[in-house]
Amino acid sequence: MFAYVPRGATYYASSSLRSMLYSEIDGDKTEMHVIFASHRILRALLLLMTFAVIAPTGVGQSKAIEPCSATPTPATSTAKTSAHDSPSKITSRASETLIDKSIPDDPALDKMLVPYSEKVRALTVVIGSLEGELKKGGVGAGSLGNFVADGIRARASVKLGRPVALAVTNSGGLRKNSITPGELRASDIFELLPFENALIEVELTGAQVFKLLQIVTSARDAQSGARIQYRWNAENKPELISAVLVDANGHEQAIDLHATYRVVTIDYLLKLNSGNYAIFNESKNVIQTGQTIRDTLMEYVKAETAAGRPVQARLDDRFVQIGPGPTKIEVPPR
Repeated sequence: MFAYVPRGATYYASSSLRSMLYSEIDGDKTEMHVIFASHRILRALLLLMTFAVIAPTGVGQSKAIEPCSATPTPATSTAKTSAHDSPSKITSRASETLIDKSIPDDPALDKMLVPYSEKVRALTVVIGSLEGELKKGGVGAGSLGNFVADGIRARASVKLGRPVALAVTNSGGLRKNSITPGELRASDIFELLPFENALIEVELTGAQVFKLLQIVTSARDAQSGARIQYRWNAENKPELISAVLVDANGHEQAIDLHATYRVVTIDYLLKLNSGNYAIFNESKNVIQTGQTIRDTLMEYVKAETAAGRPVQARLDDRFVQIGPGPTKIEVPPR
């Protein structure tokens, strides 16, 4: 333990030492060494005494950090668990019942189904016959696309009472990829064309018709009334090279860019108002035929049947490829 030394005493000791040193500066050198030694000792003592003044009494090791007290364990309730807190025991049973004629009909259910029964039976009616398989795929949506486009063009001409130069529909609206040969039923047409798309007629200039055929070719959509030559471009897309119109008798006619042509399509493409088919927004004299594309195609099949002609699945020369084919086979659009 260090004693307390007043600040004045420290100053006095220091001053006395300096006086002794100065007074003996010219004396014996041995005596001077002693004085220097004493000076060193005195400086050490002064340093220690200064520390004693500054440091608190009883300087020692800090108090050790004590660990946190443990979290108390919740007391366990000795109360009895009520009946509401314990889950009830669940039991299950299963049985099998044979569904056959021994189960009587439910009169209420039968009454509810009456309005729909006749409509369901109508779907099973045979409306025609098909020679060859109708398949969707490739430019123009294959033979299935040809069948639909030819049907709406033929019936629209009858309905409107004048020839229709061109019929166009998107292949994505054809919701079956194939129809097998044999009997054609109403259900086949409903499955192929499930949407309530109305058939319309629009007027386009020859320049607009040519642009429309470019769009149809690139999108691989279906058309009836034109003969198109195309090639596969560097982007692996079909690209129109040339196009002419073909009348109902198979006669070719060059497209007059300044003439006006009647084109039949579905209102869906007109209402898009964007994308490639925005060109229909430039059309004039939009006429509603009053029929959906599905009803029109049903009439077409029935008319062919009445004339003794089966529907034929065919790929003709309405799309003629020039040059090599695509470098990558793509899945047909749905």
